[in-house]
Amino acid sequence: MELWIPITLFAAFCQNARSALQKHLKGRLGTTGATFVRFGYGFPVALVYLAALHWGLGNPLPEPGAVFWAVGALGGVAQIAATFLLVHLFAYRNFVVGTAYSKTEPVQAALFALVFLGEAVTPLASLAIAIGVVGVVMISLAGQSLRFRSVATALVGRPALIGLASAALFGLSAVCYRAASLSLEGPNFVMQAAATLAYVTVFQTVLMAAWMRWREPEQLAASVANWRAGIWVGLAGVAGSAGWFTAMTLQQVAYVRALGQIELVFTFLASWLVFREKVHPSEALGAALIVAAIVVLLLGT
Repeated sequence: MELWIPITLFAAFCQNARSALQKHLKGRLGTTGATFVRFGYGFPVALVYLAALHWGLGNPLPEPGAVFWAVGALGGVAQIAATFLLVHLFAYRNFVVGTAYSKTEPVQAALFALVFLGEAVTPLASLAIAIGVVGVVMISLAGQSLRFRSVATALVGRPALIGLASAALFGLSAVCYRAASLSLEGPNFVMQAAATLAYVTVFQTVLMAAWMRWREPEQLAASVANWRAGIWVGLAGVAGSAGWFTAMTLQQVAYVRALGQIELVFTFLASWLVFREKVHPSEALGAALIVAAIVVLLLGT
């Protein structure tokens, strides 16, 4: 088994845990505050991780250049903007189709990787990505009584455009992170990913803290007040991000993000087996399609 596969599975599991913690924390914080704790409480962990690799294990620090600083910052801004757009979708009554569109990130990530990095995917991998996106969309639309006319109208509406923009920015951020990590050219993939993660997380923390200090100081204060829960969000977030960054240093973004869709299967299984929630048939079919897509993806790599 190639190393990027278990690393991606670990990242998806950690992201699932982080999302659950953020959802719980959102009851005490607003959207901005719940988003900020991911970075604000995560960057110290990212710095400790980098320091442990350097001073603890003796790995030399990478030597970043202008490309690293610029592309890493672009990825950080794109990820923040994508998150805000995704949250903004819920302000619309017909947000469901837009949310489904936001799940097209693996497709758009593949396009960005082809344009900016010259990385093409195989026909079999393209099929796997398409199957996976269909599966994710089915889970997103589960239980919704959508008629053909309402769906057709929603496809060209503002929520759909916001969903597409969110997916595009998430895809762009992933490609930027891979480009930044690869630009370091050593000393090894673990240090490249760790250095990129540390820089991006610190950059995002400073950027969001400055913006919140200006526009939402009460959210910044609330984020500090809820430090006990925030620490766990930051820890789970950095653990997941370390996995994503490492996997994307080893493998093309399109493959990593396509395999990462297994996060939805984790969520589906938790709701079914742990919380004993009723499962909609389309959710079960969507989860099965994601698993089938992953099998096809692994056969095609």
